[in-house]
Amino acid sequence: MSNIKDEIAKEIENAKNVCGVDSTSGECAAAWDAVEELQAEAAHQRQQHPKKNSLQQYCDDNPDAVECRVYED
Repeated sequence: MSNIKDEIAKEIENAKNVCGVDSTSGECAAAWDAVEELQAEAAHQRQQHPKKNSLQQYCDDNPDAVECRVYED
């Protein structure tokens, strides 16, 4: 995840440099589009890690509880 954050920071810096010359150019818009795409990808990666439900959280905190026992044959 830190790799994509580094990429976002680089693209933001690039967009600022490109848009500093002419903020209405197509190159400026393309640079900010690249930033937006990377930010969307980062958000997508964060969503792929589902949150634990209440039983899973309880079992993490209380692994010896009856509700959390796992029986293997």
